[in-house]
Formats: sequence, C-alpha cells, structure tokens
Amino acid sequence: MQLQLRAFPITAVMAAFFMIIGGGASAAGAPIISSMSPTSGPVGTVVTITGSGFLGATSANSGMGFYLPSPGHWVKGGTVAVVSAIQVRYTIPAGGSGSGQIYIGNLNSAGFAPMPFNVTTAVSGAPPPPVAPPPPVAPPPPVTAAPNVTVTVSPTNTHPISPYIYGMNFAASAAGAPPALTFDRAGGNRWTAYDWETNASNAGSDYLYESDSYLSASSVPAAAVTSVINADQSKGMASLVTFQMQGLVAGDELGPVSVASPPLMTRFKKVVDQKNTVSGAAFTATPSAIDGNVYMDEFIWTLNEKFAGQNIFGTSPSSHHVFAQLDNEPELWNTSHLEIQGSTLVTPSAYIAKTISLATALKTQFPDLVIFGPVHYGFYGIYSWSGAIAGVTPSGNNWFPDLYLPAIKAASVKFGRPLVDVYDFHWYPESTDGSGNRITSLNGPTLTAAQVQAIVQSPRSLWDTTYRENSWITSAIGQPIYILGRLQSRIAKENPGMKVSITEYNNGGAQHIAGTIAQADNLGVFGAQALFAANLWPLQANESYLLAGFRAFRDFDGANHNFGDTSVHATSSNVGNVAVYVSTDSARPGRVVMVAINRSTTAQITAITGQPLSGTAHLFRMTAATAAAQSTVEPVAAGAQAVSGSSLTVTLPALSVTTIDIY
Repeated sequence: MQLQLRAFPITAVMAAFFMIIGGGASAAGAPIISSMSPTSGPVGTVVTITGSGFLGATSANSGMGFYLPSPGHWVKGGTVAVVSAIQVRYTIPAGGSGSGQIYIGNLNSAGFAPMPFNVTTAVSGAPPPPVAPPPPVAPPPPVTAAPNVTVTVSPTNTHPISPYIYGMNFAASAAGAPPALTFDRAGGNRWTAYDWETNASNAGSDYLYESDSYLSASSVPAAAVTSVINADQSKGMASLVTFQMQGLVAGDELGPVSVASPPLMTRFKKVVDQKNTVSGAAFTATPSAIDGNVYMDEFIWTLNEKFAGQNIFGTSPSSHHVFAQLDNEPELWNTSHLEIQGSTLVTPSAYIAKTISLATALKTQFPDLVIFGPVHYGFYGIYSWSGAIAGVTPSGNNWFPDLYLPAIKAASVKFGRPLVDVYDFHWYPESTDGSGNRITSLNGPTLTAAQVQAIVQSPRSLWDTTYRENSWITSAIGQPIYILGRLQSRIAKENPGMKVSITEYNNGGAQHIAGTIAQADNLGVFGAQALFAANLWPLQANESYLLAGFRAFRDFDGANHNFGDTSVHATSSNVGNVAVYVSTDSARPGRVVMVAINRSTTAQITAITGQPLSGTAHLFRMTAATAAAQSTVEPVAAGAQAVSGSSLTVTLPALSVTTIDIY
C-alpha cells in the first residue's frame, strides 16, 4: 500500500474531503467506514474496521491514514490488511497523540470513520496490549420465510455468451463510460454520406442537411475511421465500422445542401462498390479526391493497410476485431437523408440488391470479414419496410426478413460463403406509461409508478411471448412483440449460421434506478438469448443510472471481476417481478455469477434452485438508496454467505439489481 501524506492546511483538506463524501455520504467508489474496534489505544494498536468498498484497498493508488486535528496534520505510516470487501485491519502509525480520524481513500474519494480514535501514550517500557483477532464477518441473516419467487436453473442447458454484447456507440470517447466495455460502433446518420477519401460527411436531417468536417478535420484518407479504431484498440475493444451503401456521399464541406430537388449532384460523389468495375487502376491509400467516385473495396483495403499485419478483418486478429456494417437505417433514408435519397423510399428489392453488391465487394477482399446488415431503425422497418410491403400480417411469413433472408442465402451460395453474418437492427422501445409518454423520453430523476414499470418491464418485449407492452405496436398487431424470437425463428429456417445484433438501443430512465434495472435486464437478455453484439446509444449527457446497468456485469466489485462467459438457462416463476441471469466461468471451473433483478416495488424472497454451488456468495447491489449517495452509480458490497448444494435463497430489495459472485 502507498500511504498518502496530505500537506494541505487543515481547513482545505477537510473541505475537500467532505465535498467528496457529501458531508458523510459516500461518493462513487468511496470506502464507507461504519464501525471500528477498538476506538482507543497506543501507537501500534490494530483496529478492525468494518464497512464497505474495501476491495482493492491495497492498490498503489489507494491511501489510508490518520488525521490529527491538533496540531492539524496527516500522519504517515501504518499498515493495512484487507480481510474482505467489508473488513480491513489498520495499525495506528507513530507520529502524534490525541483524538483523530481514520480514513481510507482512493484516486477519487475517501471515507472517514464516523467516530474518533484516541491515541493514548503507552507506559514507558511496557509492551502494547495484545490485539484480539478480528471478529468474523457476519453473513446476512438467514432467510426463513417462504419464497415469493422461485428461479429454476437448468445447468446442462448452456451456450457461450458473446463478448460483444457489452458495447456502446461512442464507447471510446463517451464521458462516464462504464468499465470493461468490449465493443464500439462508428455508426449513425453521420456515416451514411461519409466520404472516406476526404473525411467530409453530411448531417442529414440531424442538422440542416449540412456537409462539413464534423467527423474529422483531417485531410488524411479514412482518418475519421482509423482514429476510432486506434482508440478502441487502445482500450481493448472491438470496432464496428460503417460502409456506405445508399449511393452518394458528401463531395465538399461547404455547409447546408438544398433539398428543393434532391440530389444536388454538384455537392456529392458516387459510391462504387468495386473499383475494377470502373477502372483497372490499382488500390491506393491516397486516392484522387476529385474524380467523382469513392470505392468501397478500396476503402476497406486502405483500412487494412493502415493496420498492416494485425489481420483486423480476419478470424484471428493480433489485436481486436474490426467488423463491417452496411450503412444505417435504410428505411429512413428518404427522410433522414433527403438530400441524397430524395423523398422516395428505397424499395426492399433495390435495398437487397445493394446489400449483395456491397457485401460481395467487401468479402472479395477479406473473405472472413464479419458483416452486419440490414441495420433497421426499429420494428416497423422489420415488419413491413416502413409500409412498403403490402399485406403484412403479424403471424404471417411476409415480413421484410422473409424477403431478405432467402435472397441473401441464394447470393451467398453463389458467392461461396455467407455475405451477411449478423442480422442487425435498432431498438428504441415504443412502450409508453399509459399517458402517452414514451419511455425513451422519461429520463429525469422523478418518475411515476406507471413510468417506472413501463421502463423496467420494457426489455421483456425482446423475448417474452406473454408480455404485451402499452404501445402502438401491440395495438396494431394485437399481440406481444417478441421480436427476438420472431427473427431467430426466421433465421433458423433460412440462414442457420446467421447471428443477431442490436447496435442501437436505449430504454430511458437515464437518471432513475428504473434505468439501471432496464439496462441490466437488457444485458441479461442479450446473453441469455445469444445475441452476437449490442451497443447502447446515449440519448443525453447525464445517464449515470442507465450506465450503471453495465456495472452489474462488468467490474461489479471494483476488482475487475465480470459476469461469466457461459449462459445457463434459468426460468422465473414470476418474471414480472424477478429475473435472474446465471453464468459460469470457463476460466474458473466452479465459479457461478448471477445477476438478480427485482422490478417490483416490494422486497422479493427469491429461491434459486438447480445450479450446483460451492464456496461463498459475494453480493454486490444497486438500489435507489445506494445510488442516491453516489455521483457515479455502481454496486456496493452487500455481504457474503456460505453456499453449498444446489439452492440459494436471497432477499432482493425493491427495485434493485444484485450481482452474486459465487466461488
């Protein structure tokens, strides 16, 4: 441990620390000291301290010390032994006498003991009094009441969890991004009309249909993309890069483009999938910026050259994977990119032809490239291509995927390998609170009970055949949405090897514990339903509660421990109240990690049965109460208990997320 001596004036030090801990409430990551024994003794006394947040206290960036208000200084020295996340032993250092405060600190914050420690003067020559061994950490009281919910685990029903479900858009640059993210996406409306040769792009309807240098002011070809990949690689993340498919990209950076009679061709360049279809010229990483064309196969070739030797588009890169996405939300091009598409919707057949052409060009260069498409904007695009497909019925085999999947399969057979590897869509729930307020707009700190339930139940529309949300979608189709099941059944029929991803999603609740619950539930669903990848899209600057959902699965204890990599099937007797996601860890046989979610407004005694368990269950929890004391919402230690056999009973507080790490 590296002890820290604070040489500031007494008032400045105390003011700084109490600003951090909010006058006694712990800030994010701050250790909390709740009690200590003894409370007096000479130098060398070993004090047993209990509380929370002590794991990792031995790191070089942590500090522990003793503050003497008279004469007003920090005392160096002392030793610390971390017994557990809720207990440490601290030896009082030499350097003064009198009454003072013990503190435990880290890079961002510190926790002071709420009671003083009195340093007494030992009798000369007398040995210090013997130190009693620390009392054992008390486990949570046993649950004796009958369970409200039973979760049945099927330990032989397992599948791998893709590492790419823990992703965000703007992951490398997002303020307050949660730890241990795995996947970043360079996507959105800005990338549809991106010219890789010059880095110009067009904002579309997001901002005045303006062409400018927003994505990168650099004149180096593909700099906007390589900067993202470089940042991702440095943070240990895979990347998803957008390749342009609509047909036109920004030809300049001269501001707004008229949409009176689109497209205004003097302002744009043409997208060509394969360079050799236009000329026999060789690829170059410095192409002409004035020839009127941009080539997609040359684009991906250039990216590979910039990361030469890393095999970023192959099956076994030396760094981290880079995947390809075929443009963005094509059913909306006639509104989001009116400047290049015009007001006419691209037809399903035209879109499928574009997909086959671009995917063929990219995979001709890199056969093992993983390609995502069609990147729907939401349910209506999947269902009927925004109304372009007539006669669609909720239970019929006449949705857009029923056109797309057979066509991609036939083209893949002709090409000799799959052209689209991942069926991708975006998911911003249309669910409302019953009063017309869509949950994606419910991002304040105060929500009604109906709004909370609309948010925390919303992930069920992804998979639950019994859950019917309050939205125009369920009113129109007259049944639950069940979107993942509907897609996966179609894929299994036509393209059994194709995976599923959701590269934009957000369920609201950005500043409320409801958002934490929904986001944690989303990640649990993604693993349980075997999604290949997922990327949260932030809807506003302050989403600390929503981002906390990641922390239930990633680095939940502050010591780099994560949810397991193998999903174990679990069924709840009342999923409307409680969901439990169960995993095992291929690197540590016998370790089981669960994330238990209580969406109800009352505590739920939950019996989890069927999974062999051995060792100690370490609990980490987020509730409205714990979050209120934090600037960055994250789990706090909630005790530990011995486990054995094949059952575990826990009491889940109202509106809470509890991670249970058993080893």
